[in-house]
Amino acid sequence: MMKKELLSILEKISSGQLTPDEALNQIVHHPYQEAANGLNLDLHRGMRTGISEVVFGQGKSIDQLHSAVETLARDKNPVLVTKVGQDNGLDLEKRFPGGRYWDVPGVFILNKQLDLSHPWPGTGRILIISAGGADLPVALEALTTCLFFDQQAGLISDVGVAGLHRLFPHLDTLSRAEILIVVAGMEGALPSVVAGLCDKPVVAVPTSVGYGTNFSGVTPLLAMLTSCAPGISVVNIDNGFGAACFAVKVCCTHE
Repeated sequence: MMKKELLSILEKISSGQLTPDEALNQIVHHPYQEAANGLNLDLHRGMRTGISEVVFGQGKSIDQLHSAVETLARDKNPVLVTKVGQDNGLDLEKRFPGGRYWDVPGVFILNKQLDLSHPWPGTGRILIISAGGADLPVALEALTTCLFFDQQAGLISDVGVAGLHRLFPHLDTLSRAEILIVVAGMEGALPSVVAGLCDKPVVAVPTSVGYGTNFSGVTPLLAMLTSCAPGISVVNIDNGFGAACFAVKVCCTHE
């Protein structure tokens, strides 16, 4: 929103032409900001939905990524780009020297300091549980998103059902979280196990990791959807970002 437009709304409030609620409605539903390369960026999404616009990097050209990051970063606003490949991620680091690219989750962050290096936090209001080491890119995408939106979050990794005893020492930590994000590929059994052991809501994230009949994540997706353990919601394959956004909204309703 341009300053001139905002000033006009404020003047209408002052003169009684608009109520504060009417003005707020105009502000949060203000049209998008047109950027170069065919992008229309929703700068007020955070005010409207509680989750500001994040750039989905996969499939976008480097010029589109430059335009999106530059527009969203105005006034030093924090920017998150997800699902961005190494070449484009390193290019973004050069174009925006204050930002940082993290290769394993495939994210670029500007105007916000996050440390995604190991060891990750082991506790949090939102707790992410990763079945295998190969699921870490999706689990770390979820962790990054939670931290980016200022939620206390932790990550427990490599505790899948092939060695289920590895999960048991963490059960007390799981019980102290408000919501659990469980990330699993292969046959996708871990969310059912966790939901059967804990009284917390579970967001299940299937990953595309697995052998042939994993069908690039379809098998764990169907397994999670057909789980007999109650209290599980399921997001799309490899959608750590979507799972984190759901968890962030749940936590925000409790604040």
